[in-house]
Amino acid sequence: MVFLSVNDLDVQYQSQGKKVHAVDHVSFTLQENESIGIAGESGCGKSTLGLAIMKTLQENASVSGEILFDNKSILTIPVSEFTKNIRWKQIAMIFQGAMNSLDPVFTIKKQFEEILKKHDFQGDFKQVIETAISSVGLSHSILDKYPHEISGGMKQRVVIAMALILKPKMVIADEPTTALDVLVQAQIMALLKNLKKNGLGIMLISHDLGIISEIAEKIGIMYAGQIVEFGLLSDIYINPKHPYTIALLNSIPKLGNTEKIIPLKGNPPSLINPPSGCRFYDRCPKAMEKCKQEPPKIKTSSGFVMCWLHK
Repeated sequence: MVFLSVNDLDVQYQSQGKKVHAVDHVSFTLQENESIGIAGESGCGKSTLGLAIMKTLQENASVSGEILFDNKSILTIPVSEFTKNIRWKQIAMIFQGAMNSLDPVFTIKKQFEEILKKHDFQGDFKQVIETAISSVGLSHSILDKYPHEISGGMKQRVVIAMALILKPKMVIADEPTTALDVLVQAQIMALLKNLKKNGLGIMLISHDLGIISEIAEKIGIMYAGQIVEFGLLSDIYINPKHPYTIALLNSIPKLGNTEKIIPLKGNPPSLINPPSGCRFYDRCPKAMEKCKQEPPKIKTSSGFVMCWLHK
């Protein structure tokens, strides 16, 4: 059963009289009990994709296409209905940077209570908050503290607990381990893996392919607003097809590998005026003349790749 379906999603920001094509005709599907990783360099549109699913884009954004979650059309649902019935109850989001997600002038407990009130929770506030805090391995005593009184790892766990408090079916985790030391990163990843075992669907947004490999069954590789390759994690990691995917995987240091890592030359194209052909053309070591044309979407064993090399 298809759990999440994104069809021809396009997101543009209006900035200083110009349009920024942040997400450009993105499509993918996710089955029930599957998790997905969205990988790519900074500015490729990963976070915008997550925000579009959550209907929390800025006012200067225009959206077209289709997002279906549990057969409900997210883009056509009024914001009030989405907030009441879907946001936080069925889909929640762990935003990038826990320090920016918590209000410094309220205690942790007060911020949990605000979420429950906002979403018309009718149960026992104390019990559900304490259960949520315990589920991420934190003591109940943390509830009376302010954000500045706890560590970065604790803040990240609090944000995860807030996302899970209404027991959603799916969580969008945007760079959940950024700015954390390796020990806390490992703790957060162990927590997410445990939640996944209990049936939670996860959309993990990250530039770190190693972290994605611990969580996801499927992966979408984003470049300049487009998903250029999509499929099963095992297929793409073992046999990547798009030159950008190959370059990403080659950039990961490997134990025992003495070969020098070769960085990609050049920069991603401007999303204000993106090129008409393949957006990786100027940086691709295998570029051909036909790559100046719009790349085809070639079906693979478990997904697709947008590259003339496989036509």
